Amino acid sequence: MALSAPTPPSITAQTRLLVVAPHPDDETLANGLLIQRVLAVGGAVRVLLLTDGDNNPWPQRWLERRWFIGAAGRARWGSRRRAECGEALYRLGVPPSALQPLSWPDMGVLDRLLQPDRQAPAELAVTLADFAPDLIAMPALTDRHPDHGAAHVLVRMALARLGYTPTLLGYLIHGPGDAAPEPGSIGTAAEQAAKEEALAAYGTQLALSGERFRRLARRPERHASIASVSSAADRGLPWRPSPLLWPCLRLTVATTSGEVRQWPWRDAPLRRDGHGGWQLDWPAAQANEVCFARLSLALPSPWIFDHWGWREI
Repeated sequence: MALSAPTPPSITAQTRLLVVAPHPDDETLANGLLIQRVLAVGGAVRVLLLTDGDNNPWPQRWLERRWFIGAAGRARWGSRRRAECGEALYRLGVPPSALQPLSWPDMGVLDRLLQPDRQAPAELAVTLADFAPDLIAMPALTDRHPDHGAAHVLVRMALARLGYTPTLLGYLIHGPGDAAPEPGSIGTAAEQAAKEEALAAYGTQLALSGERFRRLARRPERHASIASVSSAADRGLPWRPSPLLWPCLRLTVATTSGEVRQWPWRDAPLRRDGHGGWQLDWPAAQANEVCFARLSLALPSPWIFDHWGWREI
């Protein structure tokens, strides 16, 4: 699937909106207006919160006046952030029963995707089957936060398990276009005020990054339709990394059918395309399965965001 131009989805009293939020605040920053509009016409909303946002050490150190954060401290912080999410949704008009937290590890959604038992797509499939949404707002594949890109892939896997095709909307919070003016949905004064009031529930996030979060909340909400890619789509990778980086690179590939593999770049099943680029020479790609590829550095780094991230090929 690929992102197409943003188009307002048709929202009626029969709409069942599922918002997939990797962390507390994603549901408000990127979907606060959409949530209000679905509720205003009598539709149903559920928020699937993948993590509690417990791996958020610098605001925690600042607010709790402590340097060391152990397992108990992280759990306490995650509980606090999850409670903030419940309060933010309450301010948007969402009942407490509509929040479904999975409590996966923060900065661990990619690890859930890589687990060989494939339990994460199965867990998401249960949620999808239970709520039966006809509209899903989910992170865009190109979002540079590793939890967000992996969340996109996992939702697509879960949908493929079910053979289920609701309308899919991608939202971008961290990425090349996250600060650029974009066409999108602009709320009424009352809707925008409610969204900003909901954001105010996130004292943990506003303590150190208040201006940035308020700026994000004031942007028009852009939900790009995720449309199917032709089966004849090029299997070429979008990256041409320098040979100097090859020893440090890792290629991860996942399919909607649930197959996930990871290789050092030099061991990956690649071939030259004759134009200086690379193509994936892998049975799943050759069988025209939907594939998601991620290029990353296999080195520890304090920088959490992806440089290359995911692409659908």
